[in-house]
Amino acid sequence: MILSIESSCDDSSIAITCIKTLKLIYHKKISQEKEHSIYGGVVPELASRLHVQTLPDILVLCKEYFPFLKAIAVTSEPGLSVSLAQGIMMAKALSLSLNIPLININHLKGHIYSLFIEKKEIFPMCVLLVSGGHTQIIQAKSYDDTDIIASTLDDSFGESFDKVAKMLGLSYPGGPIVEQYAKKGDENRFSLPTPLQQSPKIAFSYSGLKNAIRLKIEKLKEEKECLSKKDKEDLCASFQNIAIKHIVQKVTKLFKINPPINFAIVGGASANIKLRNQINDLCIKYNTNLHLSKLEYCSDNAAMIGRLSIEHYNNKCFS
Repeated sequence: MILSIESSCDDSSIAITCIKTLKLIYHKKISQEKEHSIYGGVVPELASRLHVQTLPDILVLCKEYFPFLKAIAVTSEPGLSVSLAQGIMMAKALSLSLNIPLININHLKGHIYSLFIEKKEIFPMCVLLVSGGHTQIIQAKSYDDTDIIASTLDDSFGESFDKVAKMLGLSYPGGPIVEQYAKKGDENRFSLPTPLQQSPKIAFSYSGLKNAIRLKIEKLKEEKECLSKKDKEDLCASFQNIAIKHIVQKVTKLFKINPPINFAIVGGASANIKLRNQINDLCIKYNTNLHLSKLEYCSDNAAMIGRLSIEHYNNKCFS
C-alpha cells in the first residue's frame, strides 16, 4: 500500500491506496473552512498551524497499515509553502522511520488522477482544470507527459466566485454559496461583459468580470442602504452565467479546431453543476466522451494523490 498526504492549502488529508488493485483502503480529510470563514479567505499562517494539529490526528488512525506500506507520497507543489511544508515534513519523517521510498506529487496532476480513483487511467485526455488558484486546459498523454495549452491571463474561475461572495458579504468558501444563490436568481437582470469574447485566443480572464460586479454592487448601494437577498441572488446568477459562458466559449473554440476523444473537468470548482451540464452539452454536440470526478473528490484530497503515486511507484519515480 501507499500512504499519501495532501496539505497544499487548507485541507488536511491522508489516504491509503492498494498498489495492485487501486482500491482506496482508507481516506480522511479535515477541512479548515470554519476557521478561515471569519477572515473571508485562507490565512496561510493559520492553515499551517492547523495542519500541525490535524495531520497527526489522522495519521494515528492509519497505524495499522504501516506494516504494509511500500512508499510515502506527498503533495510537493504547487500550493501555499507554509502548508506544503507540514505535509512534506511528515512524509520525510515517515519515509525515514519506516525505511521506504518517498514520492513527491504535483498537485495539479493529482487533480487529473481524481478521475481515476479506484479505476485504470484513460489517455489521451484533454482536461479543464478549474480551482481557486488555476484555470487552465491541459493536454495529458500519460501520467508524466502533460502540456498546458491554455490558462488564465489573471484571476481564476474559482477565485472569482470567492471574491464575488466576499463583495456580497456572503461566507467562505464562496463557490458553493454563489452557486446556491444563483439557483434562485435572475441571470438576465444585470448586463455583464463576457471576457475575451472578441479575442481569437484560447485563454481565460476574470479580473474584468469581477470589477464589473463590483461596480454593479456599488451602484445598487447608492440607490439603497443595503442589498436585498433578491439583489444578491440576481447578482450571483448573472455573474455565474457569464463566468461559465466565458469558459464554454473558449472550450468551444478548442473543439472546433480539434475535438478531443476524451475531455474532463477537474478541480474544486468542477463541482459546479451548471458548468458540468453546459460542458456535457458541448461534448454531446462534438461526440466527445466527458469524464467527471465524483463530487467528493473534486476539492483537494489525498485519495487523488495516492492514485497518481501508484504510477510513480510502478515506474520507480522516487524523490
